[in-house]
Amino acid sequence: MNLTPMRYKSYTWPHNPRVYSIDFQRPVAVHKTPFGRYQLQDLGLGHRVMEGEGEFVGPGAYEEFQRLACVFYEDGPGLLVHPLWQVANAYFVSLRVEQEPRPDYVRYAFTFWEEHGLYNGLATRVTGGSAGQEEPGAAQGTGQAVYHRVARGETLWALAGRYGVSLAELVALNPQIKNPNLIRVGEEVRVA
Repeated sequence: MNLTPMRYKSYTWPHNPRVYSIDFQRPVAVHKTPFGRYQLQDLGLGHRVMEGEGEFVGPGAYEEFQRLACVFYEDGPGLLVHPLWQVANAYFVSLRVEQEPRPDYVRYAFTFWEEHGLYNGLATRVTGGSAGQEEPGAAQGTGQAVYHRVARGETLWALAGRYGVSLAELVALNPQIKNPNLIRVGEEVRVA
């Protein structure tokens, strides 16, 4: 299976990390009630924690790690695009080197925390229009909405490339899509 490379902000991994894990959290409070009973209270979903490990190998191993470290030092969240996970707006919270120094090998580990705002407030409201065609009078640069009807085998990633927009912009234009890794045949996707 050939997977697309993992990306975060401006950095694209030259090859995907070796190990991935994702931790879903749902905090629950326990309240004691009379006669030895208790009641559970669901406090809602917590943030996802996405971790992984990998290696950079070859003459440019340390330079590649330095490029990743530069992205770590950037402020604020960014779009984390993983070949299998749901796309997430995430903070890069840790980056760790995990081996003795060698000139052509760097083993590293990373952690990302999901930022909840990806689907709330970033996207603009989708107005009417027909899938796969422009609204009346729509043209490049006029600000009119343009839609695409999803065909079998299409992905948001491919549509972003086809219409010349970033994946983050496409996600922001389509708040109705809760999981950017899952779009359905016949679904209307706003592309401009």
